[in-house]
Amino acid sequence: MSDIIETKWSGRHHDKDVLRSEIWSQLLARHLNLGEPVGRIPGFVGNDKAAALMAEQPWWKAAQVMKSNPDTAHVPVRLRALQDGKLVYMAVPQLKTEKCFVELNPEALKAAGIAFEDVSHHEGALKYGRPITFEEMRPIQLVHSGCVAVTRAGGRTGKGAGFADIELGILSTLGLLAPECVIVTAVHPLQVVENERVPMMAHDWALDYIVTTDEVIRCENSVYPRPKGIDWERLQPDQIKNIPILRKLHDRLVAGHNQE
Repeated sequence: MSDIIETKWSGRHHDKDVLRSEIWSQLLARHLNLGEPVGRIPGFVGNDKAAALMAEQPWWKAAQVMKSNPDTAHVPVRLRALQDGKLVYMAVPQLKTEKCFVELNPEALKAAGIAFEDVSHHEGALKYGRPITFEEMRPIQLVHSGCVAVTRAGGRTGKGAGFADIELGILSTLGLLAPECVIVTAVHPLQVVENERVPMMAHDWALDYIVTTDEVIRCENSVYPRPKGIDWERLQPDQIKNIPILRKLHDRLVAGHNQE
């Protein structure tokens, strides 16, 4: 299959557009999707099982602070993290605000009488979570990254917008990724593809682990060194324009260069 399903994020990388279209189409054809998958990080049948399997892993148990994308597909993982007492930072959809993360503190939520189920969806997280500055954030030990397709070598692609890599670039620039930080995703087995199907660029963040409905894959990602902060040359003009924190950091960078 080579037909491309057009989305608002199409056109930045042809091969990735083709691959995403294949995955979305297969999920739909096999009735394995939960909700509309096209143009999104897809929810999948068994994602609660994958979340439970993830929660059994030693790196999950060791992490006290987790970062999550806002995608609906992440609901089971966010819910399990709160149930396990983890502090969760969820990105604001499309990073639209300068305080572009909300804090979900399980102890504070309990004290306020707010059920974890009510904040595991991004709507509830935005309603009940606490918008925070980067200065208020603790080092992140576990990143749950939304993916449309992944490889056993640690390659990943999201829905094409680039927000996950931007978020990690910002957090890395600000020193908010702990040295032991683990990057993981939960996907359906059909979302795991051959290594060569996912080209990885210098600014792309590779996975350490993939969790499916019945398997934990330790990625052979040594061929993908972690990026060092934000790759300004790779950013699209609309990304700097539409993401307030990127504009702020860019202006700070320009001001610093002008003073040199």
